[in-house]
Amino acid sequence: MAMFSAEILSVGNELLSGITINTNAHWISKKITEAGGFVKRITVIRDDINEISLVVKESLARKPNWLLISGGLGPTYDDKTLQGVGFGLGVELVLDNTAVEMLRKSYAQRSVNYELNEIRLKMARIPMGSIPIQNPVGNAPSVLIDTGETKIVCLPGVPKEMEAIFLENILPQIKKIIGNFHTSESSYEIIGVSEAMLAPTLSKIVETNPPDLIYLKTHPQGYTSDNIPRLRVQILSKGKDKSEVEKRYKTISNMLVEEIHRLGGKIL
Repeated sequence: MAMFSAEILSVGNELLSGITINTNAHWISKKITEAGGFVKRITVIRDDINEISLVVKESLARKPNWLLISGGLGPTYDDKTLQGVGFGLGVELVLDNTAVEMLRKSYAQRSVNYELNEIRLKMARIPMGSIPIQNPVGNAPSVLIDTGETKIVCLPGVPKEMEAIFLENILPQIKKIIGNFHTSESSYEIIGVSEAMLAPTLSKIVETNPPDLIYLKTHPQGYTSDNIPRLRVQILSKGKDKSEVEKRYKTISNMLVEEIHRLGGKIL
């Protein structure tokens, strides 16, 4: 099964200075994974046209289904995402009439006294050939670009704006591409078994199952007061056929439980 793949590009000096935590990338990754997709890479860069351009070109060379970019769509001097994307694609920015009307609608909905001066119109200058998307909770429109093999969407950096646009416009498109998708998942809390002890069994499971359809991860939890290791094991089976997903999950779960007991561990 060919997996839907995505890359995320987060733009903003504040994300690299420690001022702001990159919650947008975490949230987008979770939504794509829940829908059945796979996030291949997350890149964080400064508000720099050349950097944005370079990362866009590198991403397109890897041919993900989608490149999701957040941040840098506002009216200020350091909002450079659309310029960088345009530069990377080799297309000019143009004042888009639809984007202008979206700005008017956004300001009108908030009863804001405004003048569409050059500063505000900056948010309506988008790469030629791209499609603006109405921002339902903010001002700057999002921008959708179809390059043929990869779709690029530029989302606002403000979390509530990004989330609203993603849920209303982007996620439905992604789900349509992925189609039906099912998961079976659980986590076991274990004492008496370490990562190293369980590693051979995990390797065997991974080697005998399609890599895109399972996810196994051990999370060390330290030690008890008696110096006994604590471990959490996450099991995830996924795919388009519900019965196969559940059958795979039960097989893996039974193997792990059997091995944990054989090693003298205890499942809490």
